[in-house]
Amino acid sequence: MEKNERIPEIFASRVFSEDVMRERLPKDVYKSLMNTIDTGKEIDAGIADVVAGAMKDWAIEHGATHFTHWFQPLTGVTAEKHDAFLTPVGHGKAIMEFSGKELIKGEPDASSFPSGGLRATFEARGYTAWDPASYAFIKDGSLYIPTAFCSYGGEALDTKTPLLRSMDAINTAAMRIIRLFGDTTAKRIIPTVGAEQEYFLIDEADFKARKDLYYCGRTLFGAPAIKGQELEDHYFGVLPTKVSAFMKELDIELWRLGISSKTKHNEAAPAQHELAPIFSTTNIAVDHNLLTMEYMRKLAPKYGMACLLAEKPFEGINGSGKHNNWSIGTDSGQNLLKPGKNPGENKQFLLFLAAVVRAVDEYQDLLRLSVAHPGNDHRLGGYEAPPAIISSFLGSQLAEILEKLETCEDDDVFNLSTRQSVMLDIPQIPELLVDNTDRNRTSPFAFTGNRFEFRAVGSSDNCADAMIVLNTAVAEALIDFRKKVDGRIAKGEKKDKAIYEVLRELIRKCKAIRFDGNGYSEEWRKEAESRGLDCEVSAPLVLDRYLDKQSINLFSEMGVYTEKELEARTEIKWETYVKKVQIEARVLGELAMNHIVPIASRYEDILLDKVWKMRQIGMTSKSDEELIHLIQGRTALIQELVNQMIEARKVANVIENTRAKAIAYHDTVGVYFDRIRTEIDKLEEVVDDQI
Repeated sequence: MEKNERIPEIFASRVFSEDVMRERLPKDVYKSLMNTIDTGKEIDAGIADVVAGAMKDWAIEHGATHFTHWFQPLTGVTAEKHDAFLTPVGHGKAIMEFSGKELIKGEPDASSFPSGGLRATFEARGYTAWDPASYAFIKDGSLYIPTAFCSYGGEALDTKTPLLRSMDAINTAAMRIIRLFGDTTAKRIIPTVGAEQEYFLIDEADFKARKDLYYCGRTLFGAPAIKGQELEDHYFGVLPTKVSAFMKELDIELWRLGISSKTKHNEAAPAQHELAPIFSTTNIAVDHNLLTMEYMRKLAPKYGMACLLAEKPFEGINGSGKHNNWSIGTDSGQNLLKPGKNPGENKQFLLFLAAVVRAVDEYQDLLRLSVAHPGNDHRLGGYEAPPAIISSFLGSQLAEILEKLETCEDDDVFNLSTRQSVMLDIPQIPELLVDNTDRNRTSPFAFTGNRFEFRAVGSSDNCADAMIVLNTAVAEALIDFRKKVDGRIAKGEKKDKAIYEVLRELIRKCKAIRFDGNGYSEEWRKEAESRGLDCEVSAPLVLDRYLDKQSINLFSEMGVYTEKELEARTEIKWETYVKKVQIEARVLGELAMNHIVPIASRYEDILLDKVWKMRQIGMTSKSDEELIHLIQGRTALIQELVNQMIEARKVANVIENTRAKAIAYHDTVGVYFDRIRTEIDKLEEVVDDQI
C-alpha cells in the first residue's frame, strides 16, 4: 500500500465489482447481470458479449494481458489456463479481443485431473462455466474468472458445482419456511461462512532442510522441543517483526482482491498464527479462502519463511484448523440464526436452530467424512482440536429452552426470559450482556450466538466439502419440517399448533447429537457409542458413508450429487488417501535408513573409539558402553520396523481395489509411523547435536 493510499481506496481495486459493473455496463445489461447474481437464475446469453467487452477493457487498463477460467478440480487446489486477449488480424498486426462465449464457457484439457472413473484418460474434454456471483479479479497480469468445472457428460469434476447446487437446495427449502412464518418480502436465502485460517510460519531454510516438512507438510520424527506452548505466552503475543511485515503485505494483497481480512494474531503454538475474514456468501467465501492460502504460501518466502498449512506439522503442540462459521440469512439482511433479545419468543429462530441440529444428527457421518484425510486425522482429538466424533454444543440457556419446549404442553415455553446480564465493578465499563453460549473447544459443531462454528475442518481443506454437506442436510431437514406441518394443517390443525408440535418432534429426534461436556474424555466416547453416534476413526472406512443408501438418496433428491458423482468422489478420496500415506512412508523410510541410522552409527563409532582408547590406558567408561548398547538397540529396531513397513507397502501396492488398498495403507502401513518415530525421537535425545 502506497504511503498516501487508504484501505477504502485499495479495497477490491482489482475486482470487477458491482461498482465497476454499474459504471461500465449499460443500465439494462447491468440490471440483467445483477438479477442473475442476486437470484441465482441463469444468465441471459444476450448480454455476455457486452459484459466480456467491459471486463476486457477494465482488465487491460489495469495491466492485464491474459484471461483465465479459474476453477477447483478434485485435487484440493485450484487450476488455471491462461490465454492472451491477443488476436492476430494480418499484416503483422493484432487486436485485443474477449468474447461473451469465452467468458461464459471454457474448454481446458481435463485428462490429467482426477475423475474417479467418470471418464477414461482418452476422454480429455472438460468444460468450465462462469460463476457470475463470484466477481472476476486481476492477479499477476491476468483476468481471473471464477468458474465451475464439469465433464463432457455434464458430471461435476470440481467442488464449486455441487456447492452452488447445495446453496440452491437450502434456498428453496428455507424460503418455504420463512413464508410459513409470514415473510413475504425476502427473495432469496443465502448461506454464509467465515473461515478462520490457522497456519504456521517457519524459517524457509529450516523448511527446505527437512524432507519430511518439504514433501509431507509435517514432521515424521523429532523429539519435543525444550519449550513448547507450556507457558501459553505465544497466544495473542507480540508479533515478531518479519511476521508482522508478512501479515501487513498479506492484508494489502487480500484487500485489493476484495477479501475482507479482518483479524490477525499469534495462535497458541509457537510459530502458529491465524487470519480471520468477515463472513460472506458461501461460494465467494470459499473462493476467497483458496486465494488466501495461495497468497500465504506465495508471500512467505519473500520474508525468508515458509507457510505450513498442514493440520499437524509438529507433534506435541496445537495443530491448525479452519473453523467454518456458518449461518443462513435473507437477501434483506435478516440472520435466521440470530436469537434476538429473547430466543424463547422467537419460534422461527428455534425452528432453524433445531433443523440444523437435526441435520447434524442425521448426517453426522457425512460431516465427519467431509473433513476426513490423513493430515486432519493427526490433528483431531487433542490440543484444542475437536474430536473426530461429531456432536453439537448449544450452551446451557438454549439447551434449557429446548428441554422445556419438548416437555411443555402449551406455548408457555415461548415466554421464557433468557436475557442475563452482569455488572462489572469498573466504572468505565457499562453493563454487559452475557453471551447466550460459552465456547467449547472440544465441540466439533458449536452454536456461538448467531451462527454455528464447524471446528473440525482442517487448515488445508477446501471448506466447500463441509459446506456442501451442511447445506444439503439442513435443506432436507427444512423440507421435512414443512411437509409435516402442511400435513397437520391439511388434517385441520391450526398452523401455530402444527408448527409447535412438529418443532417438538424435531427437538426430540436430535437429542443424541447434543453434548455440552468434554469431548476428549473416554467417558464421552463410551457415551457416544451408547447414543448410536458414529465413532469410526479409520478415514478409509469413514469414506464408505458417501455410498450409503441414505446418503445417495439425500444428495440425489436435493439435486447436489448424482450417485455416479458420489462414487467418483469416494474413489478419488480413497486414491488420495493412499498416495499421501504412500509418500509419507517413502520419506520416512528414506530418512530413517539413509540419514538417521547412519548418523547414529557415526556417533556410535565415536563412542566405540573413545571406549577402546580408555581401555588402552586402563580406564573403563560404563556410561559410554551403556549408551553404545542403547544406540545399537534402537538403530537395529528402527531398521527392522522400516523393513517391515516397506514389506507392508509392497503388499498393499498390489491390491487393485482402491478401497481395499486405502484400508491396507491405514491398517498395515500407517501403523508403523508412530513406532518408528518413537525410536528416532529417543535416539535424538542421546546423539550429539553437532552430527
